[in-house]
Amino acid sequence: MTKHSVIHLALCLFSLLLVSGCINYTNAGVEKSGMSLEDESLKKQEETSNYTDFRSSVGISTEDDISSISIREDANLSEEDFPVISYSGYDVMYNWKYKIPKWVKYELLASETDGPWSRKGLNFSPDPSIDLPQAENDDYRNSGWSRGHMAPAGDFKWESQAMIETFYFTNCCPQNMSLNGGQWHTLEKKVREWANRYGSVIVFTGPLVWENTYGSIGDNKVVVPDAFFKAVLAGDQSIAFVMYNRETNENMRKCAMSVDELEKLSGIDFFSELEDDKENQIEATYTLKYWGL
Repeated sequence: MTKHSVIHLALCLFSLLLVSGCINYTNAGVEKSGMSLEDESLKKQEETSNYTDFRSSVGISTEDDISSISIREDANLSEEDFPVISYSGYDVMYNWKYKIPKWVKYELLASETDGPWSRKGLNFSPDPSIDLPQAENDDYRNSGWSRGHMAPAGDFKWESQAMIETFYFTNCCPQNMSLNGGQWHTLEKKVREWANRYGSVIVFTGPLVWENTYGSIGDNKVVVPDAFFKAVLAGDQSIAFVMYNRETNENMRKCAMSVDELEKLSGIDFFSELEDDKENQIEATYTLKYWGL
């Protein structure tokens, strides 16, 4: 082989190696880029599905205004610091620091989902039987927030006094007007449907105050919740919901969660009257089909 042929062969081999290297590099780059896009897509999906923001840890506002000072003080209090008031149709753990309930609880029977008593002519007022700080109508007037029942009046048509007692401010929270008459109202009607379907339900409802985004209203500094919850037990099935205190939320299926998840968000132990093993089993999961969702 001549010297010229050797040089020509060497150049050919070098060219082949160079082209092969470029192909491999390009394929590797495409594969790497594809994985990155897929990971990014999955991450984005996880971040936007199932109200992941509810499941993240929430902090307490540190701004030095009156509302956040109240929030910080309340964070140091335990449930033993708040009274439980028993009314004709429901119990309420009343948060006298915020002038709103911490939770309300009641059992709704199928026979109680309708009745002769109407809310016509009834207005919210302080409960005259307790000597604790409460909201007044002037706190809500022109505030931009509606007077939102936690134990809804529509679940207490079965008895006059029970209906009247749902209009105490111990059962009331500042609530977005569109939420009060919209998605939250729809959820309340669902609860009555479930009581009719299963014979009875046990219901917990209340506010969630995290960052205290909306501050407080009125001279009595009534704290405006960031969100609201509802936990429902029917037989051996449970489900919970959280809705932001704003005009729009995700649909009801996406607002749903297990009672265990709600307990982590709220710090409240629901359905504690159940035996521990049964409680753990019932609260760990939820089945949308059972609730017709």
